[in-house]
Amino acid sequence: MATENICICYYLSPAGELVLGSYDDQLCLCDWTASRRHNRIISRLERVLKAELVAGDSSVVDRAIKELEEYFAHQRTSFDIPLLFAGTDFQKRVWNKLLKIPYASTISYGEMAHQLGCPASVRAVANANGANALSIIVPCHRIIGSNNTLGGYGGGLKTKRMLLGLEQSK
Repeated sequence: MATENICICYYLSPAGELVLGSYDDQLCLCDWTASRRHNRIISRLERVLKAELVAGDSSVVDRAIKELEEYFAHQRTSFDIPLLFAGTDFQKRVWNKLLKIPYASTISYGEMAHQLGCPASVRAVANANGANALSIIVPCHRIIGSNNTLGGYGGGLKTKRMLLGLEQSK
């Protein structure tokens, strides 16, 4: 039974609708509402944080929206919002590694697995990448296939292409 709240609001970005959520003065959710994996991400957040989604105002979410607007306006290349990861230790390692990929750069799933010290874990890295609840802010869109294909993305390939193009055009 949930005892806490994840304060959420919706944000219509230039790339599509996102739901943003904060918990304990940290951003824990920035996910594409049209994503196939969206319900799994919400269920995991509610389970791990023992909380439920509640619409409302949050200074953390307001700040995240401001930073996202700056990102889309080419005025921001990284985010300063405090983040809360809700996942396994391995997922958290992958998500923290995503934060280190420079703006307008890409790496492959295999390269990331190698950097994490587990080169045989490409699928596990890809699965953790797909479980990222903080799209854009934790830049999972910067991961590509080893043959330079875009691979999957929670917001869809069109959105991934748009985000990479936005960053390349700065």
